[in-house]
Amino acid sequence: MPESLTPHPAAGRFAPQGRLSFAFGPRFFIAMLLGLVWIIPAWFSTRFVAAMFLWDAVALAAYVVDWLRLPAPSQLQARRVWTSPLSLARSAQVEIEIQNLGRAPVLATWIDETPAALREQPPESAVAIRPGDTVRDSYSVVPRSRGDLWLGKIFVRYRSPLQLAERRAIADLSQTVRVLPDLESARRFALYLIRSRQVQMEKRRRRQRGSGREFEALREYRQEDDMRDICWPATARRHQLIARTYQIERSQTVWIVLDAGRLLRAQVQDAHRRFRLSKLDYAVDAALSLAQVASQEGDRVGLLAYGRSLQTLIGAGRGPSHLRAILEALAQVHAETAEASHALAARALLRTQSRRSLIIWITDFAETPTTPEVIEYAGQMSGRHLVVFTGVSQPDLAAMGRSIPASEDEMFRHAAALEVIERRELLLRDLRERGVLAFDLTPGALAESLINQYLEVKDRALL
Repeated sequence: MPESLTPHPAAGRFAPQGRLSFAFGPRFFIAMLLGLVWIIPAWFSTRFVAAMFLWDAVALAAYVVDWLRLPAPSQLQARRVWTSPLSLARSAQVEIEIQNLGRAPVLATWIDETPAALREQPPESAVAIRPGDTVRDSYSVVPRSRGDLWLGKIFVRYRSPLQLAERRAIADLSQTVRVLPDLESARRFALYLIRSRQVQMEKRRRRQRGSGREFEALREYRQEDDMRDICWPATARRHQLIARTYQIERSQTVWIVLDAGRLLRAQVQDAHRRFRLSKLDYAVDAALSLAQVASQEGDRVGLLAYGRSLQTLIGAGRGPSHLRAILEALAQVHAETAEASHALAARALLRTQSRRSLIIWITDFAETPTTPEVIEYAGQMSGRHLVVFTGVSQPDLAAMGRSIPASEDEMFRHAAALEVIERRELLLRDLRERGVLAFDLTPGALAESLINQYLEVKDRALL
């Protein structure tokens, strides 16, 4: 990537918090309570009343001296440092650095203003800072949504070791950070691609049909070679049979079409996740993994995400900068409450891409008596492009269809689930008859299944 995906650090000096930035430490209240002991002898002699007020005066004087010895808020500096990129549902560490430029040690308690999408509760910690030193503390975050998130200020309360006086300060470390799709899955599938390439190389050596029709090199004819691969001009020149070898086609165009309509808002629970994510989150992760694999295969990748309107349209390209643009765009794809306009997406794609390409359409369709709009447009586009149509199914529905009903209510739910599953299969079967590679995939298997299908298309030279 041309730039680091890790958010930039934020730094700033502390300033007094509000007009009354001072407070009393716990030991000050203990000292004042001890002064009440003089009430007992004062009951018998009024001379001890003066002693009680003298004790309180000494406690207040000690408080003032302790407060004056505390460093001014401007002598404290704070810094928020991100140690890794922010990925959806992946834990990341954030470091808080506080530097004491004063002449006295302090005991500080800090709170960082973080959104609920990163942590359920704002992080809080206590540290001891010697004069001239910098302490580092850290906390973990687990992003619950993609896109831009705002982090605010750091609040601190600090005391001297006597803990009589306390100051309150605030440092403005406001910044906006971007939560990206699941980068760990993308890296995992990149390793998967390396292994798959080794398998493809073995297939090329065995000269299996369907391993690609892009010319690679000439070599001596082998018994297992196809007679149609013999290069007769080279054979005539060398006076021995010479065969052509082929490789998987490169520099082809792959479009990832992402539906962000209301049907993709459905929440799905995965055993490997800490909390529920939407179908769109799984679709975005699959799109990123697929874009990275296709880019490493040498293909040009484009992205179209849409709801009622086009959310993003990135033309086909390749290279680290292009992949970074796709990553940033996927981070900001958001689910909409309205039905997606599939006609708008199909027209925009047909205008942008005139030559034949591979279109991987990740969507879902409603259970209606009529044929859904997305099914119609996917079938129409198959005349010009090779379409891989993927419906993101609901795992709960599939589990209900496989279950054995134990009561009358469960029997009706089981029958309804089977009817919906059969209806979806009929629609996908209709697409297959029209030349579309149509699948119904669960969210957890979405990325791996699409990458396997993409590599199979490349291996069989279907495009």
